[in-house]
Order: sequence, then structure tokens, then C-alpha cells
Amino acid sequence: MIPISDNIRLRHQPIIIYWLIGINIALFLWQLKLEISGELGSFINSWGLIPAQITSAITNAIQVNPAAWVVVFWRIPTLLLGMFLHGSFSQILGNLLFLWVFGKTVENVIGHGRFLGLYLSAGILTGIAQIILEPSLTIPLIGANGAIAAILGAYVCKFFKVKIDTILPLLIVYIPIQLPAYLYLFWWFIQQLFYGIGSLHIPPSGVNSGNIAYWAQLLGLLIGAAFMRFHQPART
Repeated sequence: MIPISDNIRLRHQPIIIYWLIGINIALFLWQLKLEISGELGSFINSWGLIPAQITSAITNAIQVNPAAWVVVFWRIPTLLLGMFLHGSFSQILGNLLFLWVFGKTVENVIGHGRFLGLYLSAGILTGIAQIILEPSLTIPLIGANGAIAAILGAYVCKFFKVKIDTILPLLIVYIPIQLPAYLYLFWWFIQQLFYGIGSLHIPPSGVNSGNIAYWAQLLGLLIGAAFMRFHQPART
């Protein structure tokens, strides 16, 4: 299923969506350049979220050497930067498609500032959840999956039964249909099984470890739903 549009009239331009899509595409193009030059592995392993590095630094700072807190603070930015890096063409295309289709309406409802706050905070919180769930993982975790999950959760909370214009690919035939928004809660998790298609070569061990961190993304959905449930729409 490929979501196309929700046909909800926008009262304002989704400025934050434009910026987020632009930044993600620009960084992905930079990743392609680094892949060609053979530097992508070093870049991703430096700026991707690696739970084992953070947990070991925290353990060392508490139990052995307080100076290790410098390492902890040095690795904290990876919670943010890792959100803007992607490991495959299918991952970035899927994330940006969901961001556009569902995000532009959410941004119009809650306002630009709140939307950006939701996106960034959800990405950081789901990153922390991944550290807690997989504290010994040594492979970088990258992608905006947790942030996009929050946007989807916020959308479905507000527009549960809104019809989404959808294309259903059947081999070489594409069938246009309309599906209720809540079905995309299930499809969000299913589609990520295909995020390995078009993977970039990221030595030594790739990224995201085959464990797609479903529990962390479920947290993202809940964060988005809770945000939409307890915050008033932005004034216009």
C-alpha cells in the first residue's frame, strides 16, 4: 500500500515538513557521496546511535571514572543526528512519504513549533528506548522511524477514520483505492520488513541490525497519540 493523500484542505503551508524533507534528502545525498569515496562506514559509526557506546560510557562514569561523562555527553548528539541518517533507499523513501502524507495535516493542526517539537522529542525518546531495550548493541541505529511513528500516531488519533487515497500495487498493475487512516498503523510495521531494499554499503556490520525495534516505534505511536490527545489545536 502506497499512501498518496488525505484530501484534507491545508490552511497553512507545512513549512517544517519542507525543511525536514530537504534536510533528510541533503544528508542522504551526502551519504551517497561518502559511500562512493569509501568513507560512509566511518561517518555512520561516528554519528549513528550505538547503544553499547552510551551504556558503557555511563557505566564507566558511575562506577570507575567520572571523567567518562565527557564521552557520554559527546555521544548524546547521536540521538538527534541519527534521526536524519538512513541506511537504504527504501527506508528514506518510506519515511519521507509517510512524513509528507500524514505530517502536513498534523503540522496544520498543531502548528509549526509544536510539530517540530513533537518530531524531535519523539525521535530522541524512541532512541533512548532503543538504548534501554538493547544496551549491548554495537551496530549503529539510524533513521527517522521513531519520529515518523509519532506523527502517524498523532494523525490517527485525530483523524481515525479519514480516507487515505492509496495505490495498491499488484505486480505491474496499480489499483487506486481509499483506505481508513487506522489501517496504516498496521501497515507502518509491515512495510519496514522491506527497508533493507536498496541498502547502502556501511562497513563493518551495516546498520539497524535486522532488529527493527518495534517496541520503540510503538512508543513513538503512543507519544504522538498522547500529544494530540492532550494538546489544543494551534490558533489560526
